[in-house]
Amino acid sequence: MINEKENIKISKFISLVLRHKPGTIDLTIDENGWAATLELIEKMNTHGFHITQELLNHIVQTNNKKRFSFNESKNKIRACPGHSIEVELELKETEPPSCLYHGTGEKHISSILNTGLKKMNRLHVHLSSDKETAILVGQRHGKPKVFMVAAGEMSADGFLFYISANNVWLTHSVPEKYLKLVEEE
Repeated sequence: MINEKENIKISKFISLVLRHKPGTIDLTIDENGWAATLELIEKMNTHGFHITQELLNHIVQTNNKKRFSFNESKNKIRACPGHSIEVELELKETEPPSCLYHGTGEKHISSILNTGLKKMNRLHVHLSSDKETAILVGQRHGKPKVFMVAAGEMSADGFLFYISANNVWLTHSVPEKYLKLVEEE
């Protein structure tokens, strides 16, 4: 029987390992962020988790944020963007829509208005194509606030955009002049 509460705990730990701290379980990750699936399972099991290929498949398929992906043969796994470790995710430059959104907590508003969006300890700033997703992201940081990003204008001004396998828009920074705080409806 699948215990979803336990699966969330496992998913969060896998995210930590694949995005930020592979050394936590002495996992080898290549330059593109891929880890051998069997090695991940083995190392997780030696660190107190009880996971099988079947359970890992379930976690990857049902993760609501689509945080992980397998290669075609499922012998490798990696996290979708959100890394703080240097990996080359083989992202292709993509023309963004005219506007994108960024969700944050109310406590970060003044800083963002002064300095724009920074990637902080990650490789990219994360943006969404819809306001609803941005609100959900913002809720993780307190009372949610949403910025509209003039992505089309940024692109015309030479900023590069990418889209991840889980449909998160990525860029290296968003200067404050391209941001507009979205008023609540």
